[in-house]
Amino acid sequence: MGYAQLVIGPAGSGKSTYCSSLYRHCETVGRTMHVVNLDPAAENFDYPVSMDIRELISLEDVMEELGLGPNGGLIYCMEYSFDWLTEELENYRDDDYLVFDCPGQIELFSHVPVLKNFVEHLKRHDFNICVVYLLDSQFVTDVTKFISGCMASLSAMVQLELPHVNILSKMDLVPNKKDIEDYLDPDPVLLLSELNQRMAPQFAKLNKSLIELVDDFNTVSFIPLDLKKENSIKYVLGQIDNAIQFGEDADVKIKDFDPPEDDEERRHLNVFFSDMFAKWFDPSQQDSLPIL
Repeated sequence: MGYAQLVIGPAGSGKSTYCSSLYRHCETVGRTMHVVNLDPAAENFDYPVSMDIRELISLEDVMEELGLGPNGGLIYCMEYSFDWLTEELENYRDDDYLVFDCPGQIELFSHVPVLKNFVEHLKRHDFNICVVYLLDSQFVTDVTKFISGCMASLSAMVQLELPHVNILSKMDLVPNKKDIEDYLDPDPVLLLSELNQRMAPQFAKLNKSLIELVDDFNTVSFIPLDLKKENSIKYVLGQIDNAIQFGEDADVKIKDFDPPEDDEERRHLNVFFSDMFAKWFDPSQQDSLPIL
């Protein structure tokens, strides 16, 4: 089984910078990961690319030869790359960890099925996948932008149907982090009040429904990421690893209990548990039960 991060988010949210910092962090701690570029319009990288869609096709060539616009050309490139991706994935074996740096066009993960088809393609190759949705923390400066970011993330969650880790990127560039902290664990009453103040009265019912969606179902939450702090990168990576169950099938290093060495010890254990269960079902002896 392989493991994969699907790094998505609006253009300019810091996806490639995140991939670069993640690669350097893993290199520092002696952990192997492979970064895959899925953006046919990308230009430069400051990290090694294990697979690069530009070796197969480029957005510029598609636009010129087929007469497509940027968005249509990008969708064509993604769909055209499936066979190439299948061949490339043969080079990676069980337990390999891939990070896919995806294009920033929001329609790819909101309503166009191309990225959803790509996810199904990965699943057929036995990959555990987590979506890493990046949102520029400088964007979340008031309640309207916060709700907009939540809805965009929720749209991707509904479309892709995968474990999701939402990240507020570029925290090192935020001048007043207190403004962001208010939205990491927001008070729904204050959110609704602020939203109603900023929007016209006819949107009151809509505002209430949006706040209830964010609060009652606890569908969207964000983790702040400061790439200048190793602990911040480590924490985010830990959350993602947990979402895709990375490392859970590793051999157990420490035994909680050693097995009984002889029949006499095994007999004593059987007597102990038999006595305990007998007392458990006897109300008159409840007080004598051992505390576990």
